[in-house]
Amino acid sequence: MIEQVISKKDFWNEPEKTKTILKERALLNQQVDAFKKLLFDAEEGELLLNLAIEESDDETLREASAQLEDIQKRVTAFSFIIMLSGEDDHNNAIVSINAGAGGTEAQDWAEMLFRMYTRWVDKKGFKLELIDMQPGEEAGIKGVTFTASGEYAYGYLKAESGVHRLVRISPFNASGKRHTSFASVFVYPEVENEIVVDLDEKDLRVDVFRASGAGGQHVNKTSSAVRITHLPSGIVVQCQQEKSQHRNKDMAMKVLRAKLYQKEKEKQEEKIKEMHETKSEIAWGNQIRSYVLHPYQLVKDHRINMEIGNVTSVLDGAIDPFIEGVLVSNLS
Repeated sequence: MIEQVISKKDFWNEPEKTKTILKERALLNQQVDAFKKLLFDAEEGELLLNLAIEESDDETLREASAQLEDIQKRVTAFSFIIMLSGEDDHNNAIVSINAGAGGTEAQDWAEMLFRMYTRWVDKKGFKLELIDMQPGEEAGIKGVTFTASGEYAYGYLKAESGVHRLVRISPFNASGKRHTSFASVFVYPEVENEIVVDLDEKDLRVDVFRASGAGGQHVNKTSSAVRITHLPSGIVVQCQQEKSQHRNKDMAMKVLRAKLYQKEKEKQEEKIKEMHETKSEIAWGNQIRSYVLHPYQLVKDHRINMEIGNVTSVLDGAIDPFIEGVLVSNLS
């Protein structure tokens, strides 16, 4: 079907549309090639297994079993990728984590979540790039924004948008009382350059300021940090991680485009969302997941009632069971 569209004489007359279609073809070709490779490896593995059985060769049998086990894992991963068919699922993700009310406790929890996603990104073989970080007064962070770059990063991470709750014995309270902290996570698809977002310079207010830091040698003595306010929508983004003001502005503009793009998409999908009124809105106090460290240890995703007792593993980035469970449930 795509090849028929590309073969039309007027196909190259609309460059923006052309780029989108060619990108879709490339993704489909990639999936077809991956499927052919899986099929070939499965046939090779089956032949090796049959040979090992016929020859009663234990070493070859172990080799064939390991190969087929690896293929099974690849098939499972491939099946999940096929399921990520949303318009933006293949894009990189922009993730914002913000501490809720509660001062140091909530800021420490926000930093714990940032560490969790950092570990997850590393395990996936993705690349993390820090855009902006607001340190807390005593510990933790008030907020952080970063990009996770890799195939289907947004498709995976979109399941993480919402309020995350932590229950633990407070390390900042001498009385040792149990404390509940909240932090919000929002995930946006990184907007590709070919996607046009209507941005008028007169609608932007650009402020520059000195980047904040831990003090000493880390204090920036020049006004290189950039804050951009989109006046019509009230959206504010900022970046202060780069030494160059120009680079900070570029990164801030990227985040602004992503947020405006997502805002427009949400408008278009409003009618569809009305069909799912029974689903909980992502709102403060309506957590999607709870991480309990006391009086017992348990992580529970309230959307799918999935529970994992190994909290340390989850906070170390082992969140795929939750991500996959949520995405699969959204198909039903």
